[in-house]
Amino acid sequence: MFLNGGGMRGGPVHHHIEGVPLLGELRTARKYRFYSVRDEFPALVPVAEGGAAIVGELYDLPMDMLHRSLLPAEPPELELGTIELEDGRPSFAMLLRREVLEQGSGLIDITEHGGWRAYRGEGSG
Repeated sequence: MFLNGGGMRGGPVHHHIEGVPLLGELRTARKYRFYSVRDEFPALVPVAEGGAAIVGELYDLPMDMLHRSLLPAEPPELELGTIELEDGRPSFAMLLRREVLEQGSGLIDITEHGGWRAYRGEGSG
């Protein structure tokens, strides 16, 4: 599971995946725009062009823990989807729901920052 916000180490929902092996910090393929939703959490959006690589953390998250612990903690504006990592591998990730993007309310495009921590001024990524 690719996490790029509060589920990353030190984030407010990371405790939901405590003990799950971190496979590494890496980036998505250059196919995504990145938004701050009400300045509360980030959201990935796949795009046909104009995308960037976004920093996150990849975890070896068991499916039962995903459904039992992590998904219930995610904001309703996000949904489970599949993304492409920088090296071409697929991964589960949380994506912004299309209807939220279309409404546009409370969205700030933060793609240029390349990651949630960088946008928040919290160091790398």
